[in-house]
Amino acid sequence: MIKEIIQKVEEKMNKTISVLKKDLSTMKAGRANPTMLDRIQVNYYGSLCPINQVANVSAPEPRVLVIAPWEKSMIKEIEKAILISDLGINPSNDGSVIRLVVPELTEETRKNLVKVVKKTGEESKIALRAIRKEANDKIKALKKNGEISEDELKAAEEKVQKITDTFVKEIDSIVSSKEKEIMSI
Repeated sequence: MIKEIIQKVEEKMNKTISVLKKDLSTMKAGRANPTMLDRIQVNYYGSLCPINQVANVSAPEPRVLVIAPWEKSMIKEIEKAILISDLGINPSNDGSVIRLVVPELTEETRKNLVKVVKKTGEESKIALRAIRKEANDKIKALKKNGEISEDELKAAEEKVQKITDTFVKEIDSIVSSKEKEIMSI
């Protein structure tokens, strides 16, 4: 039973790390990255779809994204979706593709972006602590029901804490490398 609880803890914490990486990859850091557009939804014949499902998105230059819609009629819809998004970049099109030039980040913008990165990292740590608490509650319930001994309870709680510490270090590492990426551009 304890093994199953610990396995679930690791699975949930791995998912938390995946979500953090995905969230950080969509932040614009002064260089063009196709994942910046992942959150933007386009109206495609009445239903909302991510841009990468209606167009090919590439970064031919470090600060330029090129969006090539599979249907020419989608250019206006894609432009509209980009304009109403929180991306803050004005699209330009030549009738067949849309170009997005990612602006240089000012020092103030970089510092604000680093604050957002740290906040996102902290939210991930909060999620880890919630997972740890849930696991510890389940372990304590096993002890209360007489299914495990006091020693097994302590050992299981220590194992959960070690796993949590490992994932917290990983979050710190991910956040730190994103900060360096933002500040070095």
